[in-house]
Amino acid sequence: MQRNLTLQQLKNITLESQGLLRRSAFGKGKKAVLKALDHLGYLQIDTLSIVERAHHHTLWTRIPDYKTSYLDELVKEHQVFEYWFHAASYLPMKDFRFVLPRMLEVKQSESHYYNADPKMMQYIIDAIRAEGPKRARDFENETKKLGSWWNWKPAKIALERLFLQGDLMISERDGMQKTYDIAERVLPNDIDLTRPSSLEFAEYLVKTYLRAYGWTTVKQITHLKAGEAIRKNVNDVLRALIEEDVIEKVTIEGYPSVYVLRDLVDRRIAKIRAEINLLSPFDNAIIHRDRVQQFFNFDYRIECYTPKEKRQYGYFCLPVLFGNTFIGRVDCKAHRKNRQLELIHLHIEKQSIDFALWVEPFAEIIKKFATFNGCDSIKLTQVSPLNNSLALLLNNIFCQYKAISAPIVALSSSS
Repeated sequence: MQRNLTLQQLKNITLESQGLLRRSAFGKGKKAVLKALDHLGYLQIDTLSIVERAHHHTLWTRIPDYKTSYLDELVKEHQVFEYWFHAASYLPMKDFRFVLPRMLEVKQSESHYYNADPKMMQYIIDAIRAEGPKRARDFENETKKLGSWWNWKPAKIALERLFLQGDLMISERDGMQKTYDIAERVLPNDIDLTRPSSLEFAEYLVKTYLRAYGWTTVKQITHLKAGEAIRKNVNDVLRALIEEDVIEKVTIEGYPSVYVLRDLVDRRIAKIRAEINLLSPFDNAIIHRDRVQQFFNFDYRIECYTPKEKRQYGYFCLPVLFGNTFIGRVDCKAHRKNRQLELIHLHIEKQSIDFALWVEPFAEIIKKFATFNGCDSIKLTQVSPLNNSLALLLNNIFCQYKAISAPIVALSSSS
């Protein structure tokens, strides 16, 4: 018999599981980074730097004393590696065997995106094996011919193909500049290289999502994974976990059934505190847009890939989570040369919540975010709907962060 849960319970369970209801939920320092990654399963790598990149931002949200050097150190220590989850990601090294099926698929494919020159691939492998780790710019483009993928040179295409099929791994990074090495020199000696069966891979996905979110659906688990086989295997794993009393299938009136970890159903979740979380657009908690819209009533789409004239909210909006409610989003940019964080446009969408309840924690998290981005002043440019009282209050708080001569609030109505 299915049990019923309230929507509030489901929201709290998933935010607790994501480490967003308690400060330092994963501890402190570099150990907390590895603990968070083990728990979440992956971190999406972001190439955009409008504000601090998503993989760092996501960890900072959960680890208040986070430093960007921690993640780089864990890669060098071979405790974390880069590959694909549903996108380019950091993953815990203990899960390496679960990327082997995709690596084999790439290696056997004749029509992959990276249609690299076999001779160039062999040259790169031989050079790195003999001379040590190398970056893309270490290989000169002798043909002077542009590549077929983002106009990359042939060596870059070959490097990416060798990486995707598992011959090379990324041994370290300098910002977004990757260094490649032979896979066996990066992998720990005791790593399990047994290729998982289709059922084992499904079990890995199911348990990863349940651990990271507390509850899940078949649609979420199979996101971007084509074919009936994966769906069948996922359903088989879920049925087995129900029989083992590890999970329960629960319902909420008006919502689809979900699978919840049994020990979370009756657990008393920590009291929801009146605090703000400022999330990255690629944060694990919001990456499944349908889930966020359906269960949190928050319709979020990142618009940096949308033509400017078609954007509704802005180029790089960060969701604003107050307790367990998304109250809006703020389009941000770190002007690093001027050391200023600009709140280009603050959109308030849950106007039923008195701003007096959330304005101070919002201002505090913005100040901390500014510091994290290397900024020592804050500029608020626009608020929608137009609210002079809110804007002036934030203005006064930000002035105390660092006094600047020019006015820092320029109000305009929502377009």
